Amino acid sequence: MAVSSATMITSCTVEDNPSSEPVVEPESQVPAARITETIRKEEAKATVYNFEYPSVDPYGNPVTLSGSIIVGDEVEADGKQASGMVLYNHFTVFQKDECPSRGDLGIVLKVVGSKLIAVAPDYYGFGVTGDKNQAYCMSRTNAQSSVDALLAARQLLKEKGYKWGDFLFNLGYSEGGQTAMGVVRLVAEKYPDIKITHTVAGAGPYDIGETYRQLVSSGETSMPSTVISTLLAYNEYNELDVDNNEMFLDPILDNILIYLLSKDYKRDDLEGKLASYKIADWINPILFDFNSDLSLKFMEVFEKDNLSKGWKPRGDERISLVHNTLDACVPYANTTQMAEFFKQAGFTVDEGRTEDRYVDGKVFVYSVNVPALSEKTGTHEAGAIAFVAELVIVVCHYLDIKPWFSLTAEELEGV
Repeated sequence: MAVSSATMITSCTVEDNPSSEPVVEPESQVPAARITETIRKEEAKATVYNFEYPSVDPYGNPVTLSGSIIVGDEVEADGKQASGMVLYNHFTVFQKDECPSRGDLGIVLKVVGSKLIAVAPDYYGFGVTGDKNQAYCMSRTNAQSSVDALLAARQLLKEKGYKWGDFLFNLGYSEGGQTAMGVVRLVAEKYPDIKITHTVAGAGPYDIGETYRQLVSSGETSMPSTVISTLLAYNEYNELDVDNNEMFLDPILDNILIYLLSKDYKRDDLEGKLASYKIADWINPILFDFNSDLSLKFMEVFEKDNLSKGWKPRGDERISLVHNTLDACVPYANTTQMAEFFKQAGFTVDEGRTEDRYVDGKVFVYSVNVPALSEKTGTHEAGAIAFVAELVIVVCHYLDIKPWFSLTAEELEGV
C-alpha cells in the first residue's frame, strides 16, 4: 500500500468542455478553486502552482482540498502549450509535509519532463485538511478528490493562458494505484466527458478485504503502518464506532497516536517503531477470526469499496496493471482479481505481449518477480521500479518521444 512510491481515448480539454466543474453544489459555501502559491523548482526545471479546490469529505460533505499543478519549462518554452495532462495519484504518506502541496512531489517532477502538465491532489487528511485523519486507502473518497482536482486545475490553467493536447494519463502506485483505479471507476460512473488515454496502476490494494485476509493469514506484513491506517480510516469514516483497544493490543495503542496520527514521522521512520512485522504482536486476536462479529463488520465496509466488482467499466479503457509477485505489503492477488474483473467485463487481458497494449478494451498485466533490494527497498518498493518503467513506455508511445529519464533503485529511495 505504500512506496518508500487499446484505441486511444482522448481527454477533453477545458476548451472542449467549458461546463465541467467540481461536483460540489454552489450552495455549499465552499470557495471556488484558487492558486495559493507559486513555487519555482529550478533543479527540476518546473514551476509548481499549489491550489485549493472544492470537493467532498469522506462523509460526502462539501470541503476545500488542496494539491499541486506542475508545469515543466518545455511547456513555457512552447508558448504555454502542453502535450497533455497527467493525473498523478500519490502513494502512501504519513508525515504532514510528504503530500504534494507541502513539497513532497517525488517522481511527478520527473514526469513533467515529457511536456505533460501534472495534477497531484493531496487527498483528504493532508494539505489544507492536514488536521484531519487521512482517508487511507478509501478509493471512492480519494478518487473523488483526484477527479475534482483535475477539473479545478483545468479551469485554473485555462485562466493562466495554458493550453494542452488531448492526452490524459492516470497514474498511481500503491495507495495511488488503488486511487488510479478508483478514478477509472468514478469516471465510468459519473463523468462521461473525461476521457482517459491510458491508466498505469501499480500494486494497488484494489480489494481491501482480500488484502486484509491474506496479510492476516500470512501473519506478517512488511508495512504494519498500512494495515493499521486502513483499519483506522474505515472505522472512523464508516462510523463503525470501534474503539482502538478493540482492534489493537498494547503497547501499540500509545504508538498509534505518537507515531501515526501525529503526522510527525515519515513512513521509513515508522516501521519498527510503530509495530513489529508480525501482525499477531499488535492486532486483537478476534480479528484473526474472519467470522467474528468484529471482522464481519469491517469486511462489510471493505466490500463496499471493492474495485474488483460491482461496476461497469467503459469498453474502450486502456489499462496497465503492474505488480511484483513477491510483494510483502500488497498481495499480488489484488492484481489477479482486478484482471479477472476486466476479463469478465469483456476486456482482453494479456501478460507479456507488450506491442498491443494500446488497443481498446485492453488490460496489460506487467508482472515482475523482484526480491527486496536493500533494507529500504523492499519487495513493494522494488515493484515501483517496474511501475516507473511502464509509465515511461506508455507515455513515450503516445507522445512519440524517447525515454526522458530512468530511475534506479537508489534514485527511487529519493523520490
